[in-house]
Amino acid sequence: MINLFLSSMMLAIEAQKVVELRMVRLAWGGQEGWAEAQSMVTEKVSAAGEAMVTLSFGGSPDAVIARYREHVAANTKRLAAP
Repeated sequence: MINLFLSSMMLAIEAQKVVELRMVRLAWGGQEGWAEAQSMVTEKVSAAGEAMVTLSFGGSPDAVIARYREHVAANTKRLAAP
């Protein structure tokens, strides 16, 4: 239970960086802003579906959070690149 709590807290902290980077990209607007807005929606729907499938087939909440953290790390890397 403690591991689930700590993983959830880390996810919340890590996700804040993605929110910051995305807000900057959206604020700049243009083609990159529109692409990022579309990407956000697509990624969220896909991640929710992935979580649902994981839980439906007996996966643990820890596994879902770990996978979300992988997505967040990938987004941080992608958005922070020059």
